[in-house]
Amino acid sequence: MSKDQNKHKSQSPKVPSSTTGYAIDRFKRLQQKEVSVKVIFDEIINKDTAALSKGITLIESTKQKHSKKAQQLVEMCLPYANNSIRIGITGVPGVGKSTFIEALGNLLIQKGKKVAVLAVDPSSTISHGSILGDKTRMESLVRSSEAFIRPSPSGKSLGGVAQKTRESIILCEAAGYDVIIIETVGVGQSETAVHSMVDFFLLLKLAGAGDELQGIKRGIIEMADALVINKADGDNLLRARKAKNQFRKALHLYPLAQSTWSPEVLTCSALEGSGIEDIWELILKYQEVTSKNGFFEENRIQQNKFWLLQTIEEQLKSSFYNNPKIKDELNSQIQGVQQNKITPFAAAHYLLELSKEK
Repeated sequence: MSKDQNKHKSQSPKVPSSTTGYAIDRFKRLQQKEVSVKVIFDEIINKDTAALSKGITLIESTKQKHSKKAQQLVEMCLPYANNSIRIGITGVPGVGKSTFIEALGNLLIQKGKKVAVLAVDPSSTISHGSILGDKTRMESLVRSSEAFIRPSPSGKSLGGVAQKTRESIILCEAAGYDVIIIETVGVGQSETAVHSMVDFFLLLKLAGAGDELQGIKRGIIEMADALVINKADGDNLLRARKAKNQFRKALHLYPLAQSTWSPEVLTCSALEGSGIEDIWELILKYQEVTSKNGFFEENRIQQNKFWLLQTIEEQLKSSFYNNPKIKDELNSQIQGVQQNKITPFAAAHYLLELSKEK
C-alpha cells in the first residue's frame, strides 16, 4: 500500500462500532460548538439521541440566554408530539422503581416500542446534581438503541419532579418515542406534578412494609390508576398476595374517578420479570377505555391548562427575583423583618410595588 493510500486511510472518518458509540460521538460534536435550534430540531425528528440530549439540556438550562431558544425548540417539536402513552411511576424509596422500569422497558422494546425514561433523581444539596444515577441502575435497558434514559436532578420542584420534565416529554415524542415513562423520587412531598403530566399513574407498593413506610398512600392512592405490589417472589410471595387482597378491599372505599376507571391491584416481581406483561395489558386496557369515553383527550387538555397557569407563575416569579431593583432591596427588607422593624406583609407589599416601577 502506498504512502498516499495510508495517508488517505488514516484521514478517513471512523465508523462507530455501535449505536451507543455513534450517539456519544454525535453528542461530543454537538457540545463542541453552539448549535442552532433548527439543527437540533432537525436531528431530533431524525431520531438522533445525541441531539435529543442536547435539546433537553437546553430546556433544563437556567441561563436567560437559553430560555428563548428552548421555547423555540419546544414549539417546533410540538406538531410532532402527543403520539405516545405517558406513564408516571412512583413509590417509596426501595420499592424497586428502577428495576421495575427496566423490566417494563425491555418488555416494550421486545414488542417493537421505543421507550424514553425521564427519571427524576433527588438533588444533592451541595452540588445540586443527581444522586442516584439511573443509567447505572438500568444496565440492560440503557444498552438498547430503542431506549433513551435521562436522569434529571429534581432541584427545588415540589414532589421531586424536574421543572422542565413537561417540555422534555414533547421532545421525546418528537424523536419517535411512543412510550414515555416518568419515574419520580417518591418521597411523599406531593405527586400532583407528575400526575398532571401523564396519562396513566402507577403506584408501586411493598408487601409488609408497615404503615410507617406507607404514610403517603392515602393521597397517592386517590390519584393512582393502578397499584402494583412489587417483589412478589420467594418468601415474600404470600405476603404480596395478602397485600393485594387488602388493597383491593381498600380501593372500594374510594369514589369512582372522573375517568370512570376503577383502579386495579396487581403483583409482580420486577427482578424475575413475572407479572410485567399483565401490567402492560392493564395500561392498554385503560387507554382503550378512556379513549372511548373521551377522558384521555380531555385529561390532556386540562393538563395543558394546568401547565399554562404553572408557567405563568414561574415566569412571574423569575421576573420578580431577576429585577435589579428587587435584588438591591430584598436583603435589606429581609433584615428588617428579622429585626422586627417591618412586618413580612408590609415588606412583601413594598417589594411588589417596587417591581412595578419602571
